[in-house]
This record gives sequence, structure tokens and C-alpha cells, in this order.
Amino acid sequence: MVVFKNRIRDLREDMDLRQIDVALATGIDQKTLSNYETGKTNPDSYSIIKLAEFFKVTTDYLLGYSNSNLSSNKDVIEKLDKIEKEIDEIKRFLK
Repeated sequence: MVVFKNRIRDLREDMDLRQIDVALATGIDQKTLSNYETGKTNPDSYSIIKLAEFFKVTTDYLLGYSNSNLSSNKDVIEKLDKIEKEIDEIKRFLK
């Protein structure tokens, strides 16, 4: 599960979180998270679901079966709104 360990670490780092932060929020032991990230152990289904819920991504994304990290239509709309605001800011800056 090479993809999983990279994605979980990347998601955590993107949110500027430490492993202990994710552990406290998900109930998954910090050492267990470390083992997932280093590939020493593979997560069970409970951990995959808890991590997907915490990071608001699909389990398919965590497991590498999808490149979309958005778990719902609401997430897609929020992402598009954020992109639209960023584009508007760039346009204002360039004027």
C-alpha cells in the first residue's frame, strides 16, 4: 500500500498536522499512524474509514484507486468556490 502511506502523510502535512494531532482526532494510536506512513504495517478497514472521514476524502483516494480527493458533491462545490475566489483575487491584483 505504497500509495496509502504517501497519501496519508501528504494529507496530514497539507493540513500542518502532527501524527499525534491525527491520532487524537481519530482514535488511532500515533505509533500505528507512523507505521502506516512508513509502510511497516497496513491499515485495517476501520482505520481506513476513520482516516477518510477525518481528512474528508474517499477511501478509494486513500487506497490509490482514485485521484480525486473530494468525498461529496458539497466538497466539489466548496473547492470550486475556493478556486473562483482565488481567481477573482488574481484578477484584482492584475488590474
